[in-house]
Amino acid sequence: GIKSCLICSQNNPLRKKPPGALKPIKPPDGIWQLLTMDFHGPITPTTKNGNKYIISLTDVLSKFIITKAVRDCTATTAARFLIDEVILKYGTPKCILTDNGTHFTAKMMTELFKQIGITHLYSTPYHPMTNGQIERFNATMDAKIAALSNEKRTNWDEQLPFVTFNYSTTIHRTTNQIPFELIYGRKPILPFDQQQPLVTLSQDPEHKTKLNQHLSVLTEQAKTKILEQQRKYKERYDRFRTNPTYKINDIILIKTLNKRNKFDIRYEGPFKITQQLGKKTFIVQHIKKHTLVRQVTIDVIIPLYERKSMD
Repeated sequence: GIKSCLICSQNNPLRKKPPGALKPIKPPDGIWQLLTMDFHGPITPTTKNGNKYIISLTDVLSKFIITKAVRDCTATTAARFLIDEVILKYGTPKCILTDNGTHFTAKMMTELFKQIGITHLYSTPYHPMTNGQIERFNATMDAKIAALSNEKRTNWDEQLPFVTFNYSTTIHRTTNQIPFELIYGRKPILPFDQQQPLVTLSQDPEHKTKLNQHLSVLTEQAKTKILEQQRKYKERYDRFRTNPTYKINDIILIKTLNKRNKFDIRYEGPFKITQQLGKKTFIVQHIKKHTLVRQVTIDVIIPLYERKSMD
């Protein structure tokens, strides 16, 4: 059969939905407790300033985002961004979730997280829930930047701050809240917004208490909305999906993460399962290249069946 052939298995698209039910990330209790950090790119064309990547950091609860156009995706660039654009402007996050890219796993980043006191969490590179939000933002960002950029798209880095501000000052469909308001406790006053008086001086001695109460209500509403959206998304995602079981020593193939072109193989391998870390996470080792070891989730695994003898 078709599944018994390694080459066929690696190249034929799966017509059914990928296996494994979805396990959403529980929204944190407060702002700046869990954030995701990501590099997007390389973006073509490179700008006049030599920038070809966007590094971004998103607060999971508020959806507030910080971005910067950068020339490379190194650990040095990630560390500089975290210090200059995040910590020195907004304070230190409690936990940051990243993928396993070398720019985030490098010793420099590990030491930085340790010294500052940030808990560094890793997502598996294929996981749909941890990366869905990032991918949707990147798609939104790309479309808006393209609309604002010049004809040759060589000034997209100059448009990035405007697009980021627009994203953070618009009601987010998941939380039904404005990210800016969840961070600052007030609605953003936009350019040319004439509804506000020029100067307002509050004499209310309970201003701080009221502000905290207001933020508390907004935060709870955002959490409720996120959980509601996750439930709906999980229902859609899990529909008609099977929950396969794998065990140590099973031979499998892994979905190719970064296909360079449409002719690249869809599945890499074969790999052998050497360790199970959780219900849906495994450590696998390549059958021939023993130094090639990966951590993967169940949704990117397909079994490789041995061809039965025709004798």
